Amino acid sequence: MQNVLITGVSSGIGYVTTRYLASKGFRVIGSVRKSTDAKALQEDLGDLFIPLIFDVCDTEAIAQSVLELEDILGGEGLIGLVNNAGLAVNGPLEHIPIEEFAYQLEVNVTSVVRVTQAFLPLLGTNKKKYTHSGRIINIGSISGVMTRPFFGPYSASKFALEAVTDAMRRELEPAHGIRVSLIQAGPAKTPIWAKAKAEGNRYAHTIYNDVLKNRNRLIEKAESVALDTIEISKVIHKALSSPHPKPRYMPTNHKILVKLMAYVFPDRLNDRLYTKYMNKYFKDSSS
Repeated sequence: MQNVLITGVSSGIGYVTTRYLASKGFRVIGSVRKSTDAKALQEDLGDLFIPLIFDVCDTEAIAQSVLELEDILGGEGLIGLVNNAGLAVNGPLEHIPIEEFAYQLEVNVTSVVRVTQAFLPLLGTNKKKYTHSGRIINIGSISGVMTRPFFGPYSASKFALEAVTDAMRRELEPAHGIRVSLIQAGPAKTPIWAKAKAEGNRYAHTIYNDVLKNRNRLIEKAESVALDTIEISKVIHKALSSPHPKPRYMPTNHKILVKLMAYVFPDRLNDRLYTKYMNKYFKDSSS
């Protein structure tokens, strides 16, 4: 049986990927934070799904889940770990609460290392018990190669994940044969958009009010060009099953534009483009 662990499967990319991989015959072990989610997913997905209840920030709960999974799988290990759990903290860096900024990095960066370290033995670093070499898929973002205004905290976490993934790949493959890939996902059709719109403008008292009060228009525009989540799931499956997985995959509807802005355009050109874009909404707000 091909066993894959995915973190954060209660919704979004994690949920859709769990369903997709199960349809391909994988047995998916998925992490959730609530027992109610575990029960609902078990009923929904059936025997090819095994829930584990832990928060990716909780070292003790993760360690207990490792023991639980070893008992469930017997002598079998994991052929893949998909570090999907994450969140998006956004806002102007001038005013973002520092504890929120720190939590963004804790969940999206530190916890990837925390979870990976815990489950590495099942991926093949413990050759006494598991002779295979599994794979690690980290879910990054195009925000890890380009930073939009007010996405500084999220981009900081995804830029850091680029470095973490590079280090993992360059350390784990030579040492253990474990291959590591990064999915630089573009905007996807997930519940994150509804959550973002529901937050409202927390910074109405700041100089950024004029542009941020139009944030729902900006969000709706991004949502309209978002990629269907199943397309990201297909890329994750490819990274897990291809005989020669790529270091990076970029599923997005605007790959050429992203690569131009990230790797070709000079910084000052990107600055002017973003400034022009923001000024449009300042102008709309004052008219």
